[in-house]
Amino acid sequence: MYCMDLTGKVAIVTGGASGIGKASVEALLECGASVGLVDRAVLPNDSRENVITLQADISKPEQVEEMMNKVVNHFGRLDILVSSAGISSMDYAVDIKETDWDRVMDVNAKGVYLCSQSAARYMKKQGQGGKIINISSQAGKNGYQLMGSYVASKHAVLGFTKVMALELARDQINVNAICPGIVETDMKRNERVIGGEMRGLDADAVQQEDVSQVPLGRTAIPDDIANVVVFLASQYSDYMTGQGINVTGGMTMN
Repeated sequence: MYCMDLTGKVAIVTGGASGIGKASVEALLECGASVGLVDRAVLPNDSRENVITLQADISKPEQVEEMMNKVVNHFGRLDILVSSAGISSMDYAVDIKETDWDRVMDVNAKGVYLCSQSAARYMKKQGQGGKIINISSQAGKNGYQLMGSYVASKHAVLGFTKVMALELARDQINVNAICPGIVETDMKRNERVIGGEMRGLDADAVQQEDVSQVPLGRTAIPDDIANVVVFLASQYSDYMTGQGINVTGGMTMN
């Protein structure tokens, strides 16, 4: 990975214990940033001096404020937010349970809103700009069967990203979203099992189907997304805001 210098910068990464979030934490650290690693799971303390681990449910405003305060009090500032926490639920649209809909929207959409709002307030107060990076999905631009609540939540992330980008531009706070394609994470592997059963396919068949849809001939690994996170966190993206950047291997081109 081409490492852009983020020395002296402080980042918060939600969903930082696994998948894209974990890869983003490591990429930011490699480039010199200090990181508040946030996850809903209770995590052991990280021995590295430039990392603190925090447990929080990002759908709860009081927990979001508490974790933001802890990071700022520990490191003295906040420059970068990466909203990576996300969950999915699979069902046909006519069968989606209200509880499942609410749970997905709470984490994927409400969580982004609460974290972005809180981070923006700190950045505005500092008066030195900042970078807000929301992990949406190509599902924020397209429709996919069995993924109604997830698709809706990721469309919401893109919409909110654009509004915040407009409103925070005068403060030199860049707000962008990344739209990954099919990424090899535990969540994706679980979706293949559940979705495959609903369609009468095994997980291996679904994986082969996934790969066949990617023009570049492979699905993504979390590092593919983390590379773009680092770019958006760096000075090289200073003239970009309000974008939904596809990282899909060519699956989505709009």
